[in-house]
Amino acid sequence: MIHHDIKLGDIEPHFWLTRSVARSCGISLTEAMSVGRLTPHEYSVMVTQCRASGCRAKCEHWLSHQTGLKSEVPGHCANAQILKQLVTD
Repeated sequence: MIHHDIKLGDIEPHFWLTRSVARSCGISLTEAMSVGRLTPHEYSVMVTQCRASGCRAKCEHWLSHQTGLKSEVPGHCANAQILKQLVTD
């Protein structure tokens, strides 16, 4: 749940972080939406959760160490639950 008193980070880096973490886990969010596994609203919530999470530096560090396309979903990710669901769907 997003609290209204939390300052959100700039949307652009969090948009790309959300996509990049998903891609590193073998998930195409665009494809997930096109086949109905993810709604546009759910996608926007994911980006907002990323913006509110405060783990940008952790995600950037995690991404910098990924070499394959099928990494495990990072536990620190604000979207870990939905990403794990998309991996198993």
